[in-house]
Amino acid sequence: MSIAARLIALRKEKGLTQQEMADKIGLHVNQVRRYESGSALPSLEALKKIAVTLSVTIDSLVFEPGERGPQEEGLKLRFEAVSQLDPQEKTVILELIDGMLLKHDAKRWTVRASG
Repeated sequence: MSIAARLIALRKEKGLTQQEMADKIGLHVNQVRRYESGSALPSLEALKKIAVTLSVTIDSLVFEPGERGPQEEGLKLRFEAVSQLDPQEKTVILELIDGMLLKHDAKRWTVRASG
């Protein structure tokens, strides 16, 4: 589903007309029409206002469901399991992941610098 289609669906779900949506986000109704027709894409500032108005995340406006999460089934299952941990355990897991990502980046930059 395109951003335009998601905007239309979410706006209607909230029971807003295009004019009401435009008023809430501080844009002219013609701009909302352009977004919904797909002839224009909202700026980051407009996306922020739209997301707040519709009570959704920007990610849900921009990405397809499942597009941002891990694609590998093993990772999906592990992240689901991590979401069940208590806050302290989640913090440890996040620190481990951050450490591994830093190590990976450092290795990549070292290879580029010496290559």
